[in-house]
Amino acid sequence: MSYSTLVDTAVLAAHLEDAQWRVFDCRHQLTDPEAGSRAYAAGHLRGAFFLHLDRDLSGPMTGRNGRHPLPDPDLLAGKLAAMGVAADTQVVAYDDASGAFASRLWWLLRWLGHQRVAVLDGGIDRWLAEGRPLSTATPEATPARLTVSLRDSMVSTDTLLARLEDPCWRLIDARSPDRFRGENETLDPVGGHIPGARNRFFRDNLDADGCFGPAARLRGEFLELLDGVEPRQAVMSCGSGVTACHNLLAMEIAGLSGARLYAGSWSEWCSDPARPMACRGPGLSAQQ
Repeated sequence: MSYSTLVDTAVLAAHLEDAQWRVFDCRHQLTDPEAGSRAYAAGHLRGAFFLHLDRDLSGPMTGRNGRHPLPDPDLLAGKLAAMGVAADTQVVAYDDASGAFASRLWWLLRWLGHQRVAVLDGGIDRWLAEGRPLSTATPEATPARLTVSLRDSMVSTDTLLARLEDPCWRLIDARSPDRFRGENETLDPVGGHIPGARNRFFRDNLDADGCFGPAARLRGEFLELLDGVEPRQAVMSCGSGVTACHNLLAMEIAGLSGARLYAGSWSEWCSDPARPMACRGPGLSAQQ
């Protein structure tokens, strides 16, 4: 059996010694980029490898391509293959943020053409709450081969700009409501959102226990947001293309496949003051 959206802690615990499974720790803090690597060193799921959001799951920034541009697909595939990921490997990603960062790896692997990838529902917090052990050992793996077959699963800034007035498209922003409104912007130089976007805070995908909500609830809420637009005509964005993947995962859980990612998201969009912006407000200074 393979998993392509979520896997629960009991299933993962039963497969920690399975050579066909690979587990990746994706913990990260935007305000403290080394927090994830420190947490990994202090204790991680046995056999898990660490992937850093900035160094592994993102590419170089140019000042115009957002805070977390997509990595080179061949370089990413090479890193994963070196850690033992092959075409038939079941990958599981986890974090300590209810999937906010693990879902980035989930989306990236699907973008590469690898379907056998899931997020640990509830992450390491649920794992620990159930009394399951951690390890400080550094895992080893036999290098594998991972072929890239890119999917058409994202849109460019130019495409989005050209379709802003298209009623058959739906842009959904995963940031918190205050940042969407242009308030309390602490990460990007300008506060606001792309005109026409609708807000779906990624944390609304979760239940009180930090796990994803039931598929039926997610489906109803996303259908309301789509408002008659086909899922394949939906585009997910956020601040830098990370938590947007959480909404994409939620849509997949809900059976609403085909939505695409605007990888640069608000951080790329607002880098050009000539682009239209809604609720535009002050954010970080240009030096920050």
